Amino acid sequence: MSSGPVVAAQASTAWFDLAALLGGGRLGAADLLALWGHFMLLSLLSVGGAMAAAPDMQRWLVAERGWLSDGQFTDAVAIAQAAPGPNLLFVALVGWSTAGAAGMLAAMSGLLLPSSLLALAAGRYGRRNAQSLAVRAFTAGLAPLTVGLLLSTGAVLAAPLWPRPGALALVAASALIAWRTRIGPLWLIGGGALAGLAGWA
Repeated sequence: MSSGPVVAAQASTAWFDLAALLGGGRLGAADLLALWGHFMLLSLLSVGGAMAAAPDMQRWLVAERGWLSDGQFTDAVAIAQAAPGPNLLFVALVGWSTAGAAGMLAAMSGLLLPSSLLALAAGRYGRRNAQSLAVRAFTAGLAPLTVGLLLSTGAVLAAPLWPRPGALALVAASALIAWRTRIGPLWLIGGGALAGLAGWA
């Protein structure tokens, strides 16, 4: 028996595996382009880091497009927070959950490219005009804006927990501990996992 058909079948299977890995069939080219364009827009609004743009990512991906569930979005953020590395990792996981490797590339490149170019230009301008009233006012105004965006992110991530008072109490206790102590977030995440396993949250 010729091995040609077997090899062809194996190649076909490998191709379908690669297509699935790359997100083929989950989102078309137009949707991937929309994902890339929306994350480019969010890149210019992510004052204080990518986490500040999480509420609009959740609104667009979950509520508007329906590509992810609330749980999938929250899980991506939680896994990224538990992993070593920058907070930006959650964007890669959100993109991967949406459309595999293609979604991850679209989300990451969309979020990184505009903000990196803007930061480079703004950094050079700020160094040359550090004593300018406009630069100092702009810098001072970013702090409350960042706090507001992060509070909004927290509210979005806690939204799936509204029917569960125990989970909300755990969120409040974790926020208080993180605010008043220097304990690492991994301990809080581990404590939350244990509380969930024990049925307390």
